[in-house]
Amino acid sequence: MAFWSAENATKAYLKTLKMGQKAKEPNVAEFVSALAAGNNAQLMVVACAGAANSTALALVAAAHQTGGLVVCILPRIEELQLSKKILGYDACHVEFVVGEAQHLLLTHYTEADFVLIDCNLENHEGIVRAVQACEKRNGAVVVGYNAFSKGSWRSSGSKTQLLPIGAGLLVTRIAAKAMGKRGQWVVKVDKCTGEEHVFRVRFPQGKVIEA
Repeated sequence: MAFWSAENATKAYLKTLKMGQKAKEPNVAEFVSALAAGNNAQLMVVACAGAANSTALALVAAAHQTGGLVVCILPRIEELQLSKKILGYDACHVEFVVGEAQHLLLTHYTEADFVLIDCNLENHEGIVRAVQACEKRNGAVVVGYNAFSKGSWRSSGSKTQLLPIGAGLLVTRIAAKAMGKRGQWVVKVDKCTGEEHVFRVRFPQGKVIEA
């Protein structure tokens, strides 16, 4: 995601147009596809509240231009077969994972440079915090769809735009971070308030522990 490619954006947009008969929200799909492809996204992750839909197809179209990988995180195993049926042939271009999106982004997909989040997910703000917490060599773009249906993360301090496309899109750019010392991400939940806190325990470089 080091540069903007107008050519990739245009081709992904046109490819998504051809998928229009499968898409319930073609405007959203076309915008997402062009944004991901234009930013040359290499690891694209979509966190769904239900079965995968046109948003996943948009990332598939972008991946055809960038050579990137598309990962779809589903909340329940029951959504897997339905997702494959909805996406049809294009399902073979998607890596499906069942689990909790916030945890997976902190542990397995820390290098994701384009993250798409359904704001209907109860913990969608926690998922955004997880993406922000991970160090990104080239930065990242986080897009929330169905933004009008729930509260947003616009107060998180990041540069976020609310766009009146479809059911609302929140677009946040996360700046690239210098890679520092190694460490481990930890998630703690306040038992009184239920609020999740994400922090990193760093390990000193060059330190060797001998038995």
